[in-house]
Amino acid sequence: MRQIVIAEFMEEAAVERLRAVHPTLYDPRLFEDPAALRAALGGAQALIVRNRTRVDAELLASAPGLRVLGRLGVGLYNIDLTACRARRIDVIPASGANADSVAEYVILAIGQLLRGAFQATGDVAAGAWPRERHIRGREMGGKALGIVGFGDIGRRVARLASAFGMRILGHDPLLPATHALWEEMRTDMVPLEELLARADAVTLHVPLTPETRGLISAERLALMQPDAVLVNASRGGVVEEAALAAALRAGRLGGAALDVFEVEPLPAGSPLAGVPNLILTPHIAGATVESNARVSSLIAARVLVSLAMC
Repeated sequence: MRQIVIAEFMEEAAVERLRAVHPTLYDPRLFEDPAALRAALGGAQALIVRNRTRVDAELLASAPGLRVLGRLGVGLYNIDLTACRARRIDVIPASGANADSVAEYVILAIGQLLRGAFQATGDVAAGAWPRERHIRGREMGGKALGIVGFGDIGRRVARLASAFGMRILGHDPLLPATHALWEEMRTDMVPLEELLARADAVTLHVPLTPETRGLISAERLALMQPDAVLVNASRGGVVEEAALAAALRAGRLGGAALDVFEVEPLPAGSPLAGVPNLILTPHIAGATVESNARVSSLIAARVLVSLAMC
């Protein structure tokens, strides 16, 4: 009987740690074959996934013995939490294990968008010398960074940005204006509209909820400075993609970097295709060699503890 099923990529040392204790099926592409996944879960007590496996009531029905669900990441948007609670399944996210990777991604994206010069590779290699076009690049020092969502990752971004001499604006409706953290982090807590209007760069660190869906709309994009840049490494759906594409095409925004999308993978015909001053990455902000090792190790350890308690 396969007690543990791993349906997406997991670092090999962590897989072996699980195999040493319980019979384990590891297939990093299993999520692509729903029928095979359902069959594999027939006798499973634990399932480990990333963000490509849709753990809904139908999938859970094929796993009558499931007791533990490990998520190789933080977001639980692909998991039916209500169904898991009804079944008393222990849902275990890898909280904090990839936060440094996301924070670094954000800072690197902001630097690249402000400076612009790193997109000259093709021209320079071909013998061109587009110095005049790229001499208008901007420094991070002295710029205002607006952080929407001041949780763990947002605060890590603030610390890194401060090292570059950026001024920090923050917005988080869950963190009272009187909270000591704002002063501790030397962050000016402001309403969202004011943050968007004042910031040279904006980064989003909020979950996808009914309140945050479409948070960065056409109306709010219009509040931003025409040379400001936007980074979304939180959740797809927080930014209205068509509105962002229109703003970039019209030159009403300086640039943007998106790591997450309303539909993943990005479908053909997306309004984001071919948009200027736009960086697109495949939901990879939190995935590095180091973070994969941390995330995998953490989930392996917690899954083993949870199984031992079942």
